[in-house]
Amino acid sequence: MTDTPPQDDSGAEQQPGFNILAQYVRDLSFENPLAPESLRATGGQPAIDIGVELNARRRPDDLYEIDLKLTVKAERGAETAFVIELVYGGLFQVVGVPESELERVLLIECPRFLFPYARRVISDMTGEGGFPPFMLEPIDFAAVYAARQASGSDTVTIGNA
Repeated sequence: MTDTPPQDDSGAEQQPGFNILAQYVRDLSFENPLAPESLRATGGQPAIDIGVELNARRRPDDLYEIDLKLTVKAERGAETAFVIELVYGGLFQVVGVPESELERVLLIECPRFLFPYARRVISDMTGEGGFPPFMLEPIDFAAVYAARQASGSDTVTIGNA
């Protein structure tokens, strides 16, 4: 590794950054196991558990695939109202980022750009499933990254709603 900033083909210094080349739904599952009974608004507000998993991998073409996996589970008492599992992916080109900062960029900054689209998919799915559209609160990906580092796990539960 060198201390000199990366340069482009013209010899000019490259500014650190990334480009989103593609984004897509990699996997989507919606379960409404007690339908149509679960659609009745009895028993009050459901308890919502939200899980976040982040994965990044370098491709042979020096692009990066980022997967943002969101799991939302709604329960009323012992009964499951719905479960959504979404893996929303993006293909990123990263330039000028030092190797020491690459993991933070891939697991904090890149998911920030994917999140609004994944949030919309979850909202649409709950609405199509007969429930009020569920809008995820914004996620602090820096805190998710820190929790992941502290626990050594890829999956972080961010709380109950």
